Amino acid sequence: MSFWVYILRCADGSYYTGHTDNLESRIAQHSSGAIPSCYTFNRRPVECVFSQDFATREEALASEQQIKGWGRKKKEAMIRGNWAEVSRLARSSVRPERVFPIVLSPSKEGQLVVRQAHHERQPSQAHHESQTSVRPALVEGRPTKG
Repeated sequence: MSFWVYILRCADGSYYTGHTDNLESRIAQHSSGAIPSCYTFNRRPVECVFSQDFATREEALASEQQIKGWGRKKKEAMIRGNWAEVSRLARSSVRPERVFPIVLSPSKEGQLVVRQAHHERQPSQAHHESQTSVRPALVEGRPTKG
């Protein structure tokens, strides 16, 4: 079974990010207004502008939560598939005191890959507990050198 993270562009130009185990059905619910309490209900019509499948619900949920924390420019860069811009925006927005449990990055095929974040102290900052850098630690199950 696949799980999906998706982004909808709403009629007012805003974006909605969600995850599901049935992408077609979930988008149909958003489009029809089947859930009156949903963010998209008063912002129809909606258009699916991005979707990515994951092997587990946990990965899809983690991806959804991370994307929801991104700004508009970074989301739009990902929607366009502009991974260099996503990376640039990620570097410009990371604050040393922030800790991220996962990192989304594109594979060679352009698919999003969920990786565990590795927190490594910079030698010159070893005495500052709150300052860490975030780097991907796992690639296909093997630690990487960063």
